[in-house]
Amino acid sequence: MNVHHQLADWRQRRQGPEYAGRSVGFVPTMGALHAGHRALLARARADNDRVVLSIFVNPTQFNDPTDLEKYPRTLAADLRLAEGLVDDVIVPSGAEMYPDGFTYRVTEDKFSRELEGAHRPGHFDGVLTVVLKLLNLAQADRAYFGEKDWQQLRLVEGMVQALFLPVQIVPCATEREGDGLALSSRNRRLSHAARIRAAQFPQILRAAPTADTAAAKLRECGFDVDYVAERAGVRLGAIRIENIRLIDNVRL
Repeated sequence: MNVHHQLADWRQRRQGPEYAGRSVGFVPTMGALHAGHRALLARARADNDRVVLSIFVNPTQFNDPTDLEKYPRTLAADLRLAEGLVDDVIVPSGAEMYPDGFTYRVTEDKFSRELEGAHRPGHFDGVLTVVLKLLNLAQADRAYFGEKDWQQLRLVEGMVQALFLPVQIVPCATEREGDGLALSSRNRRLSHAARIRAAQFPQILRAAPTADTAAAKLRECGFDVDYVAERAGVRLGAIRIENIRLIDNVRL
């Protein structure tokens, strides 16, 4: 497994004989990898000749500077988790990823303003911009995204279609803990008691007869609720517990 901290090194590798005529799968991440990320990598490994992983904590998608500061950075553990599934890892710096200082960006002007976008202004500008940059760098045949970030997945699919990008976006089912909580790097920041309580989140999303009922029940259980809403046969929610924000969605 080759780790590239300089984009020039990665570009040289990508144009080399190891990738000539080979299919390429790509998994973009912000690190703090867990079993959900490993499932994405395993799917990419099964589908492709070569697998590329990126690890980059993208500052432009954080509307809360404190959240960016607290985001876990666990590169050594991430590389251990990827071992055996990944051929190349791209670990760029912020300066290399944003040589323009984020003056050029991708903006979707409708769906990105709902749900997560309504509570995190500018979030999806950062997400779509960095994903476009990473897709251009990886030059992959397929890129793999988890369905837990359902709105992000839909927006990335829309961007790829709108901008004629030559890559297939492959949705992958949400990986969950034994009690049903969706795997997330944020889970590790919860206290033991809060982690146990958090399992009620997907249970209520799934069991409540309506979105409004789910939101009311979550508040009764002591969660701060940003939203519960339904789109295209999917119920989505975002809550806060111990000031840590969790999102999830279930199919109706």
